[in-house]
Amino acid sequence: MAQGGTSRSIHLVGSVPLSNAEEVFSTVAEILGDRATRLPDGETGHRKNWVGFQYAMLARHPQFEFDGPAVDPDILSLESSGRGSDYAMPTPLRPRAGVAADAIQFRSLGYADSARESYRTFAALKRAGKIPSGTRMLVALPTPLATVAMFVSPAHMFDVISAYGKALIGEAQQIAAAIPHDELAIQWDVAVEFGLWEGMFPPPPGNWKPMILGQLADLSKAVPADVELGYHLCYGDRGHKHFIEPKDTTNLVEVANGISAGVQRTIEWIHMPVPRDRSDPAFFAPLRNLRLKPETELFLGLVHRSDGVEGTRKRIAAAQTAIAEFGIGAECGMGRREPKTIREFLTIHRAAAE
Repeated sequence: MAQGGTSRSIHLVGSVPLSNAEEVFSTVAEILGDRATRLPDGETGHRKNWVGFQYAMLARHPQFEFDGPAVDPDILSLESSGRGSDYAMPTPLRPRAGVAADAIQFRSLGYADSARESYRTFAALKRAGKIPSGTRMLVALPTPLATVAMFVSPAHMFDVISAYGKALIGEAQQIAAAIPHDELAIQWDVAVEFGLWEGMFPPPPGNWKPMILGQLADLSKAVPADVELGYHLCYGDRGHKHFIEPKDTTNLVEVANGISAGVQRTIEWIHMPVPRDRSDPAFFAPLRNLRLKPETELFLGLVHRSDGVEGTRKRIAAAQTAIAEFGIGAECGMGRREPKTIREFLTIHRAAAE
């Protein structure tokens, strides 16, 4: 948020394609300092391709089978390491014949295991003075719809989403149990839901908007009150492009307002993407209708490497025609970028914030 009208805080969505969590924490802390009060572990290694590693978990799950030709369960992990074609959708999965929806169980999704391991690194760096003392570790989690919609056959989505959602909430609870609450922030990534809002595919039957907003609000219940909570609203980042270009911030405002009204605890931040070619006031105008909780900080993802500090400042100026107070960041995670560009991109964040 603007401080004295001259500087802004910075939010990193999640993925940073460096070698491991230690390099991510150290690099981000070095360049951004206390401008970013939450540091992600970068979702490195097999987690690089957002929810891609969940495909291998489902493909090896004894209650699931391929709904078509079998493929290497690790196909998305191989793609994220540069050994395949990024974003190729693999063969969908379905529950095995005879497996009832209420019988599906997940032992581990992997998120809690990764968070515990990353926190050990985070805590050691903080003790060594390489991370500011008030900084929290950010853990980003997808909504249940993201993984299920991407990897489960449409005919079986509703058979799977309840069990997967319970498992994901369980992972969030495990994370909160393992990490000191004053050092933890949990973010829910809301992406597939915007495909519904934009009419990209048929919505669920019935009055689906309140249902989706209710589900997003319910996710907050897995986060203890003294753990920071945030939501990243996302239009995707395939080839650094959105799955559809929003005409303006109308749908982002509608979803943000719905989440804010439905969540019965504090929300520390909400992050919204901004396309790089939108430095016009018309894109930001609907932000005048934003109704966030008093404590919620808005972050606008208007930092783009392609036009650097100058372009970022143009988008900041355009946003200020609709809303005065906001922090800045990239529009999505950095995981699909070349690692050699990350220091430069973070430096653009810092310069634009100042």
